[in-house]
Amino acid sequence: MDHDTYRPQTFSISIKGVVVRDGKVLLLRNEREEWELPGGRIEIGETPEECVAREIFEETQWKVETGPILDTWMYYINVAEKHVFIVTYGCRPIGNTPPVLSHEHKEIGLFSEGDVPSLVMPDSYKRSIATWYARLRGDASELAG
Repeated sequence: MDHDTYRPQTFSISIKGVVVRDGKVLLLRNEREEWELPGGRIEIGETPEECVAREIFEETQWKVETGPILDTWMYYINVAEKHVFIVTYGCRPIGNTPPVLSHEHKEIGLFSEGDVPSLVMPDSYKRSIATWYARLRGDASELAG
């Protein structure tokens, strides 16, 4: 590689949350007609955990408690021709209010675990959702056990 011509690529960082309430995962439909997890760009001065809770509240009016990191990956958005570094967290909802759609998305959906594989959504999001459902099941069996 010729180091004189190499230019490091820039990318944004997006912190996303998998929120499951009453067995259903909270998803948002974007302008690309894909379902995605709520979340967004981290701001200077906030932790990733604070970022995902703030973004979920801004996008849905849901308050959440941020749990563990589920996954990380680099995602290329073809139509936007940009790279985004994604971090997903498992989140627990606080309260029982219905989600409220913000101006940022076209639709809010609550989907069962079995609905997720057939949705138009990046596979890495599907993997994070499956991971959180599995962890929640594990937590429930430990509590029962």
